[in-house]
Amino acid sequence: MVRPKLCRKVRFNPNVTYFKPRGIPLTELEEIIINIDELEAIRLKDLKNLEQEECAKMMKISQPTFHRLILSARKKISDAIVNGKSIKIEGGNYKY
Repeated sequence: MVRPKLCRKVRFNPNVTYFKPRGIPLTELEEIIINIDELEAIRLKDLKNLEQEECAKMMKISQPTFHRLILSARKKISDAIVNGKSIKIEGGNYKY
């Protein structure tokens, strides 16, 4: 039996939830979805420059879980930038 996912604590509500490459119609783009909790991981680690252990504590998750979350978010963002895909920010297992 799989252990249920715990809610991740998020302290950021994004005002902008969609990004796309300029000059390409939306109908021609593949979409990547980044969860709110993945965005929070990126914000804490890359924007605020905090250590992973501190970020994990703030989100109330383990450090290995935070590491998996940040890797997933970075992979999605890299894929979107390199391959010209749109990014939609939504969903995830979180609470404010």
